[in-house]
Amino acid sequence: MDVKKNGSQPSSKGPAEYFTGTVRIDPLYAAPAPARMFAASVTFEPGARTAWHTHPLGQTLIVTAGCGLVQSWGGPIVKIRPGDVVRCPPDEKHWHGATGATAMTHIAIVEHLNGKSVEWMEKVTDEEYQAGAAVE
Repeated sequence: MDVKKNGSQPSSKGPAEYFTGTVRIDPLYAAPAPARMFAASVTFEPGARTAWHTHPLGQTLIVTAGCGLVQSWGGPIVKIRPGDVVRCPPDEKHWHGATGATAMTHIAIVEHLNGKSVEWMEKVTDEEYQAGAAVE
């Protein structure tokens, strides 16, 4: 058994090349091989968001605090709140983040495939993001 004590794993900032705004990533779990799961708690300050991206084996988001937005390529922007669970299928292009007025925290769960868990793409433009104001 391996117990990771709260505060024993350092937080990191979401890298500016993959995120817009202030984002904090707190690692929760990285499974040892042969398992390939990784989980982190990710907090987006108001207006913060990911770039467009995909995951080779998909991604699950569990919203734990605040209010956020999520969108799949070509689909509507959807508001997400604590208790909501979002499943992004493998290779689905999407983004997620906080609303313009409220921070949002979610647990992100992904699996590595051949050592890779995410493919980052272009940033979500301000125009694309501001379309989410209509669902706020």
